[in-house]
Amino acid sequence: MTGARRNLCILYGVIALVALIATWAHNIAYFSAGGDTLDFLASCFANHAVSSMTIDLTLVSVAALVFMVVEARRIGVKYLWVYIVLGFVVDISVAVPLFLIARERRLAQLQNV
Repeated sequence: MTGARRNLCILYGVIALVALIATWAHNIAYFSAGGDTLDFLASCFANHAVSSMTIDLTLVSVAALVFMVVEARRIGVKYLWVYIVLGFVVDISVAVPLFLIARERRLAQLQNV
C-alpha cells in the first residue's frame, strides 16, 4: 500500500471515529432522556430545517449505499453486507468511511497483483 493510500485510510478512520462519537453521544443522550424510536423518527421532521436535513441525509445515504454495492461488486470488496448493516444500525457516517478503507485496501491489493 502506498503512503498516499495509507494516509487516506487513516483520514477515513478518523472521520469514522469522530462520526461514531459525535452521533452516538447525541443518540445516547436522546434515548437516556426517555425518547423512543418512534419519537426519534418524529423528531427528525420537527420543523422545516430538520426535515430538510433529514431528507438530505437520507438521499445521500441511498446514493452512498448504491455506490458501495456497485463498487464492492466491481472490485471485489468482501463483507459488503457488514457495511450496509452498519449504515442502518450504527450510522451511515461511520459505515461509509469504513467501506472506503476496505475499498482502498482492495485497490492496493489489485495494484500489487
